[in-house]
Amino acid sequence: MALEIKQSLRLSQQLVMTPQLQQAIKLLQLNRMELAEVVNQELTENPVLEEIAEEAEPGSTLSDPEGEQKRDEDSFTKPTPKEEQLVTGGNQDDFNWESYVEDFQSNSPSAPSMRELNEELPSFENVLTKTTSLEDHLAWQLSMVSLMGSEKALGELIIGNLSDDGYLKADLADLAKEVKMELEDAEEVLKIIHNFDPIGVGSRNLQECLRIQAQFMNPKQPLVEKMIENHLSDLEKKNYQVISRALGVSIAKVIEATKLILELEPKPGRSFNSGDTQYITPDIYVYKVGDEFTVVLNEDGLPKLRISPYYKSILATAKRDQNAVTKEYVQEKLKSAIWLIRSIHNRQKTIFKVTEAIVKRQREFFEKGVQCLRPMILKDVAVDIGMHESTISRVTTNKFVHTPVGIFELKYFFNSSIHGSIGSDSLASEAVKEKIRQMLIREDEKNPLSDQKIVEILRGESIDIARRTVAKYRDTLGVLPSGKRKKLI
Repeated sequence: MALEIKQSLRLSQQLVMTPQLQQAIKLLQLNRMELAEVVNQELTENPVLEEIAEEAEPGSTLSDPEGEQKRDEDSFTKPTPKEEQLVTGGNQDDFNWESYVEDFQSNSPSAPSMRELNEELPSFENVLTKTTSLEDHLAWQLSMVSLMGSEKALGELIIGNLSDDGYLKADLADLAKEVKMELEDAEEVLKIIHNFDPIGVGSRNLQECLRIQAQFMNPKQPLVEKMIENHLSDLEKKNYQVISRALGVSIAKVIEATKLILELEPKPGRSFNSGDTQYITPDIYVYKVGDEFTVVLNEDGLPKLRISPYYKSILATAKRDQNAVTKEYVQEKLKSAIWLIRSIHNRQKTIFKVTEAIVKRQREFFEKGVQCLRPMILKDVAVDIGMHESTISRVTTNKFVHTPVGIFELKYFFNSSIHGSIGSDSLASEAVKEKIRQMLIREDEKNPLSDQKIVEILRGESIDIARRTVAKYRDTLGVLPSGKRKKLI
């Protein structure tokens, strides 16, 4: 068989993910804080980019909805035809760079100095605090105890393997083997840590934690210790009669002992959890002005970008002097800057359009609250604004909207539907979940609603739902089954 070399033409289509397209997709799924970080990083790395400091106009603050004008697609800066030629891969050699740089205006005010910005801020000494962690607190107590080298090493290992709740998650036998100590001696070291503050820290399970705390009660409570040792599962199920018969005491005494047990701390390390507040900065605001809802993008704190006039002059000089290296460098940075500005504008425009479509479809929600949330999927919004579902998914990821009824993630508005009875409209799953939450809030603590009872109540309101779905929503809300919610004392 003879081999030969020949040329042939073939047409084919193929998606090429250019670096610019990858950057646009990345910016699309960033939230406002992440976008500000990316822009600041680009300002540091790209000398062609420059931040504009704009003076705030009176009466136009974000907190004043009356002073804001509704934005539409025309309010976003669109790239010029020259930008289109640059970013779409036109012939760069034929591009008129001198004409392009002359289009930019350089008469914007300069940014305030860091000294001016910091004059109104309090000193770091007044705002910084240091909290003591559980590990530091226990390590300090361990240093006060006289222990041998291997015993102290084991104590440090135990403290280092505690969970945030104060429980020992590692196997004590493995820790003892690591420091070459017998298991019996390791148990003694663990008992020493059990007596540290908070009492019960280092326990391996709930029963051990409660038993250690019960031993420190003054006066002693033998009934409490017996109930923790032998009837913890009956306590969980509130089987007080079973405990009464097994221990030969009256139900009244069992209830009194149960009250004492409820005062014990099931999570010794809870008081050392920092519990730092997580603040959410909305990416977009929805205000009600009259009978209409107005969508306003939150651009507060986002750097406003422009092309540096200094590098425009460098580009013009490089053109005349035929400095190819300088010209190529500035052109590359300029192209990157234009793509960034254009991608940010497209991102803001897309977020605005998606939110506007959500507001139109969920108007009753913005007026009355969660109970009026309608079923909606990504495809509904994608069809409304003429974009792909994947774009809608990226836009709504990790972005929050401030509404008259609260702050919500944009993903929150996309819910599956719960079918109503014949002749009634479907409801969003979040709306049904809210109905269940309200029922559980109003229930009688001595006679809590079972999952089946909730199903019957919802069916009375023309909502057809399965019992397992109610159980799933109840678990999502962090509510125990009715048998464990029942309060007899």
